[in-house]
Amino acid sequence: MLELAVFLCGAVVMVLEMVGSRILAPYLGSSIIVWTSLIGIILASLSIGYWWGGIKADRGASRKSLSAIIVLAAFCIAGIALVKSFLLSFLQDYASHIQITSAVATIILFAPPSVLLGMVSPYAVKLRLSSLDNSANTVGRLYAISTAGSILGTFLGGFFMIAYFGSTRILYVLCIVLVMASLAVSTGEKILKASALSLFVLLTILSASYEKYLAGQGFHDIDSNYSRIVVWDAQSIGSGTIRIMTTHPRAMQSAVRLDAPNELLLPYTRFFEMAFHFKPNATRFLVLGGGGYSFPKYLLANYPRATVDVVEIDPKVTELARDYFCLTDDPRLNVIHEDARSALRKLRAGYDVILVDVFNSHYSIPFHLTTRETAQLLREKLADDGVVILNILSAIEGREGRFLRAEYATYQSVFGSIGLYPVGDPQEGAVWQNIMLVAVKSSQEPDFSGEKSRFPELLSHLWKKPVANDMLPLTDDFAPVELLAIGR
Repeated sequence: MLELAVFLCGAVVMVLEMVGSRILAPYLGSSIIVWTSLIGIILASLSIGYWWGGIKADRGASRKSLSAIIVLAAFCIAGIALVKSFLLSFLQDYASHIQITSAVATIILFAPPSVLLGMVSPYAVKLRLSSLDNSANTVGRLYAISTAGSILGTFLGGFFMIAYFGSTRILYVLCIVLVMASLAVSTGEKILKASALSLFVLLTILSASYEKYLAGQGFHDIDSNYSRIVVWDAQSIGSGTIRIMTTHPRAMQSAVRLDAPNELLLPYTRFFEMAFHFKPNATRFLVLGGGGYSFPKYLLANYPRATVDVVEIDPKVTELARDYFCLTDDPRLNVIHEDARSALRKLRAGYDVILVDVFNSHYSIPFHLTTRETAQLLREKLADDGVVILNILSAIEGREGRFLRAEYATYQSVFGSIGLYPVGDPQEGAVWQNIMLVAVKSSQEPDFSGEKSRFPELLSHLWKKPVANDMLPLTDDFAPVELLAIGR
């Protein structure tokens, strides 16, 4: 039974690491910076556990003490479930650097149980060693069992648990598994362990019940294979209920007014209509990034000749758009569930307009969609005089504008003339806001100001000051988007 405990603890470590990314994502994003903190600190914690566990085991290992360590790890994991929201909200509000914030959050939440779980293998080795003659075999076998558990935890967490259970429920399930592992090691103090097991089962049930209650109140917290998605209803005076979707901190991905579902509610989505200034007779649209499908719905409702292909990597997002954001089937709408870069290679050329809405947070930017190679693919898929419009969250000037300036240089190297349209304040380049980057496939200089256009208010947001030429174009080989985008 000692081997079973080692196996289960190995599985718990990997599931904990994977669910940790979902716990941090709504507050800190899911960028490589957050993953680096999570992986590095958990590995460091396990190393400390191996070292400390070896020392403690040599001083006197017993099944009772190993069982107590495992139960204590279970309570530490339960503590994550109880304090994560408060702690991460506090750190998000008061910490200014994502590297420091993600490291501190990971240390506080995930280091204690990881250290304790790291102690399990040295204890098990000490308890199993009967002589030095078979020591190498014993050590190798137990560490192989622990690794096998980690492999199972990786596939179980990645393929099943995260997609079907909420993060909090998974934490309580891990607690239950650890109490069972402690019982496999030692049946001592049965009353205490039975009480802990009962408590964690109760917390799991209460967590599921609370999620159902929140859903009844219009709040849905969903884990998909790609991200953690939060949908909630907000009452707005004079305009009924507004439903919101978010997948990243500091950014609202979609919003819909339930009594006017085809209205463009978020200001930046209205700027996509500038496409008809640059390509007045546009009928064939490609949208990269579905979200709540706000602009595709608007196009289909207001432009009868328009056809829309939408590439959305996450089928769950499309499902939520159908369930909560009034998306309905339409013969002019084609949804493709695939990574945007790979989908671009397969799609036929000839699009009048390509709208890119995948940079929805400075915390987590898909770097392979920011590069010159992607810009070249977009140009190839355009019809003559076609237009690409990107939604970017950034400033233009200063340190917080580095990502925007890098994208500007990237698209300028492919398209030539580029126009920028700050959505909020078109005069203030240091303000972090939605900025629409417009690139036109044309042999002539496009009319970016559009004084006689159908959309004078939108086009009046044109950025007329010079854009600093201090950033190199991004490429598949080198695109440090997290470093450029956080800028803080």
